[in-house]
Amino acid sequence: MELSIPPRVTDRAYDRIREINGGKADRSLRIAIEGGGCSGFQYAIKLDDEVAEDDLVLEKDGARVLIDSTSLQFLGNAEIDFTEELIGARFVINNPNASSSCGCGTSFSV
Repeated sequence: MELSIPPRVTDRAYDRIREINGGKADRSLRIAIEGGGCSGFQYAIKLDDEVAEDDLVLEKDGARVLIDSTSLQFLGNAEIDFTEELIGARFVINNPNASSSCGCGTSFSV
């Protein structure tokens, strides 16, 4: 799988990262792909204090998203967003590379 277009981050996601950090740029949102979940792969989304040498860094107005080189191959042309719904608020990944996903949207297959 080749990365043609890098993932993009919505303004809502950047705004939420800045809100979590209280306006400081001390923590980044890390997006990673792990094996597992009911569809084969799952998204791991967490806050991280360190930038690794092989990370793609997406940044806007002091808010950062980090994606390691291994996970990046699965996230070409994906959109990283933040949504607030009745069931809760969360970061979501709209991934055109996923051929199927589970009902909750946290795992996918390619």
